[in-house]
Amino acid sequence: MFLELSELSTHAYKEVMDEISRDDDTIPEDAINAAIEEARGYLTAYDVDAIFSATGDNRNPVLLLYIKDIAIWHFINLANVAIEMELRSDRYDKAIKWLEKVQSGKTNPSLPLPAPPVGDNNFIKWGGNQRRGSHY
Repeated sequence: MFLELSELSTHAYKEVMDEISRDDDTIPEDAINAAIEEARGYLTAYDVDAIFSATGDNRNPVLLLYIKDIAIWHFINLANVAIEMELRSDRYDKAIKWLEKVQSGKTNPSLPLPAPPVGDNNFIKWGGNQRRGSHY
């Protein structure tokens, strides 16, 4: 799995997470899965299967950081026991802005690109030059 439950300890204390989830690990795991799926939607220009199947040091550290922010945001909406909601909201917004930059091509993280399609692909390109304004 791209992000393990134990790795969320960099963003929220375990005892706080246990209090919110009432010791039910499926709740934060659902938040992690939702965060990964949300980020996946922004990263379709990249090989998302390779990105999110990576583990350990093979993961992009910036993407991992933002996935944690998004997961914690989804998780703490359940309850806000000892968690500063404004900080988490700001971190969530920052994560989404970064994903939007990646999606628009303004930021180019070191993520794998999708493999080109194999087989008979009938590539068609159409278009033209820019229109010239000829005045006589």
